[in-house]
Amino acid sequence: PFAQFHRWLAAAVAGGLPEPNAMVLATATSAGRPSARHVLLKELDDSGFVFFTNLRSRKAVEISANPIVSLCFPWFAMARQVVVSGTAAQVTRAETAAYWATRPRESQLGAWASDQSSVIGSRAELEAAAAAAAERFPETVPVPPFWGGFRVTPHTMEFWQGGPARLHDRLLYTRTDGGWRLERLAP
Repeated sequence: PFAQFHRWLAAAVAGGLPEPNAMVLATATSAGRPSARHVLLKELDDSGFVFFTNLRSRKAVEISANPIVSLCFPWFAMARQVVVSGTAAQVTRAETAAYWATRPRESQLGAWASDQSSVIGSRAELEAAAAAAAERFPETVPVPPFWGGFRVTPHTMEFWQGGPARLHDRLLYTRTDGGWRLERLAP
């Protein structure tokens, strides 16, 4: 399924779709209360899908309590969608540092300035925190200890291709002990 995903992602990029690496991340609390938001896929290999965030954010707290998550890549302009269900786990600090080094300085400073998901008093408060971060780190911006990545290791990957008369193609890959089982689902 990873080779298929790479082909579809490449087609989304070649087709000029805006933010083809945008995915909906669905998490749930330990009590099962769901939440969803868009995040960006930053790395992909045969072990999973990686995104980065503030480790104190709502999504990170929910993953800590319940690591079972779902990802959805909605490529509507191509009549395609990929849904991934799996387990999220933090990437290593070395992986986090390697990705951090590729981020623009403004994004690095923004990570220091924003205590993501916490209530703030005003936009001015956020802008003041960004200015303070820029003053604190005039050159190299280190990785915050509260910032990192998660790798979603898929249990299932479903590829949906829209079809005429709502006769869509749905291919479901399910991880097995020996690899992947492929099944066709009714639309």
